[in-house]
Amino acid sequence: MVRSLLPLTALLMGSAFLLFAGGVNGLILPIRGEAEGFTAASLGLLGTGWAIGYVAGCLRTPALVARVGHIRAFGAMCAIASIAVLLSLLLITPWIWIPVRALSGFCFAGAAMIVESWLNERADASSRGRIFGIYTMVNLAASTAGQMILTMGDASGYFFFVLAAMVYCLALLPTAVSATQTPRPLTKVSLNLPGLWRNSPIALVAVLMVGISNASFGTLAAVYAARIGLTHGSIALFASIPILAGALLQIPVGMASDRYDRRIVLVCIGIFALIADALFLFAGATQPIIVMALAALFGATVFSMYPVIVAHANDHAEPGSFIQVSGGLLLVYGIGSIAGPTMAGFAMTAYDPSSLFAVTGAAHILLIVFALARIRFAPAVANDDKIAFQAAPLARASTPETAALAADQAELDADQPRRDDAVQGSDKT
Repeated sequence: MVRSLLPLTALLMGSAFLLFAGGVNGLILPIRGEAEGFTAASLGLLGTGWAIGYVAGCLRTPALVARVGHIRAFGAMCAIASIAVLLSLLLITPWIWIPVRALSGFCFAGAAMIVESWLNERADASSRGRIFGIYTMVNLAASTAGQMILTMGDASGYFFFVLAAMVYCLALLPTAVSATQTPRPLTKVSLNLPGLWRNSPIALVAVLMVGISNASFGTLAAVYAARIGLTHGSIALFASIPILAGALLQIPVGMASDRYDRRIVLVCIGIFALIADALFLFAGATQPIIVMALAALFGATVFSMYPVIVAHANDHAEPGSFIQVSGGLLLVYGIGSIAGPTMAGFAMTAYDPSSLFAVTGAAHILLIVFALARIRFAPAVANDDKIAFQAAPLARASTPETAALAADQAELDADQPRRDDAVQGSDKT
């Protein structure tokens, strides 16, 4: 096991640096923006900008890599992301931060796709599951560490911006000096809404609602925490605890979804998410312990929905389309991520901080209602026809290459003609 992981060390280190820097940058911006007096609407647009850039990165990076190669493209992504962080420090205004945040999202998606492509090339049938599991744990730990390090200093200075920029630069070093074999071209996906609807209507609608909910919270959680009076350290905890809770709940949720109708499991998760929304919206809790407990409940539910949705969609997918379906759903999630923070930001500006959870609650209500309608009119998938549930990293840190890395060998074998076509297209280019 250790011997098989040694060639992957550079890739895992690069990914860890990337996620650490992303964690620092993603949290320092709303905290600093709140301190500078930015409106919640403008801070919400930071999340919209990130999502636009991220979706564009998932779509455009394969062509860039085909032109200049993996190492050059990865180095460019990390360098530009570092410049974007420093530009946010030099020009502290939301009208600069929003497009710069979109640039960061593009670079982050591109760099993540390149790392995952390398890992996918090194994974075989016997090690694929272990490599994906280790990759997911490394990213979760690095992202959480990046957020939690903000408890160790003052957000009003330049330290955390410079730290994020430095770590983005560090991310390019392991791959730049690695002798790891350059992989085949990246996985390409397209946004085929009619095809996704025909495959699974509930997956299409649910992943859109989850994108609205999760991106709203991910972008504006720090703003909400600051406005109810939490300390600097508590704000970092408030942003990190939901992610950890969501990762932990994926294990029992996955077991339940393999045994029961995934749509029923999704409805149950949605109901608990709606309870958390209502408690945030109406309880008016400001005591740190209670707020953290509610954050754990919220995160455990909302961050465990995405893999259930993807598993349900792939239960219905034709052989050879698993990666395309998963990648398409990720793009729909990105559309929700574009809309959600904008709506939540304007709601918080017009009313009060708890309006954030009015937006997430509305998304969860629509998800539950539509899922119940599908349960009423469409039969469940037989257990023998289900694919195995696969725990997944946060959707906001997933790319089409994540789906390829997470796929089992049978899915990859069925999808091989589609990937071979991509190789031939790249060769012609």
